[in-house]
Amino acid sequence: MTLYCCGVDEAGRGPLAGPVYAAAVILRPDHVITGLADSKKLSEKARDRLEIQIKEHAHAWCIASASVEEIDQLNILQASFLAMARAVEGLGIPATDMEVLVDGNRLPKWSWCSRAIVGGDAVVAEISAASILAKTARDAEMLHLHEAYPQYGFDQHKGYPTASHRQALQQFGVSPVHRRSYGPVKQQLQLL
Repeated sequence: MTLYCCGVDEAGRGPLAGPVYAAAVILRPDHVITGLADSKKLSEKARDRLEIQIKEHAHAWCIASASVEEIDQLNILQASFLAMARAVEGLGIPATDMEVLVDGNRLPKWSWCSRAIVGGDAVVAEISAASILAKTARDAEMLHLHEAYPQYGFDQHKGYPTASHRQALQQFGVSPVHRRSYGPVKQQLQLL
């Protein structure tokens, strides 16, 4: 029986708006994808190129998310864990057939045999691949949200708390896609 190595990572814990995304990836040992690295250290062009290769050549992959409402209800850590669990479950591979390697220092409470690896997105190819899929999926969602709420500039800062995003929050108020449990958004709501 083959024991698969599944890498898991999330994207979007720090932004003030939009869902948090997670991806789970099992790479094929017979097909090496060159250039995998922590998604934050890659250019957008490199991430987009690698995303295509991962989706075409991985043994299995799944991307999942947790909504803004779930983030506000659970807190960002638990919402990230929920997105991770959805991604791993979405692979459709029995828990007994894989070990799950999660980027970071904490693990969700789930049934899969797993290990947390600090800096894993820089040293474990499967986690790097998951990092790239989570980041590209979240960025695509933020571009979609920009179409609905162009005044916030989501296409530029992807929801992160930049000066221009904070200024837009002050000028236009809180949108339905902002995380109400986050400090700057909470402060804006209190001004109403």
